[in-house]
Amino acid sequence: MRSALRPVLAALAIAASTHAAFASASNTPTQYEVDPALKTASMSELQSRVRQACSVTQAKLQNVSEASLSRKCDCYAGRTMRTLSTDEVQAYRDTGVFNDGARAKAVTAIDACKLQRPQI
Repeated sequence: MRSALRPVLAALAIAASTHAAFASASNTPTQYEVDPALKTASMSELQSRVRQACSVTQAKLQNVSEASLSRKCDCYAGRTMRTLSTDEVQAYRDTGVFNDGARAKAVTAIDACKLQRPQI
């Protein structure tokens, strides 16, 4: 009986760990709802949202005020949004997060604007 139970428990453990790995690998929060305003936002409005998200995130990472990051986050938002393809902008509008291609461009902008990379 014990020998028959071991493979079943091992399979359950593997399945559970796989599910946890997939859930933790997701970049979209599980309770996240896309802001419907993204669908019709202008590019300058999208850039402003990216700038604001940068300020909030970087202020937490660096333990400084959001206002002190104004120039660097302007740099980041401008560089990032200028480099996105039409498809990447549309994916951002649809999901509220950058897809893999846009994320790579955003990381390049983080480095160029001398910001701290968030841990993913």
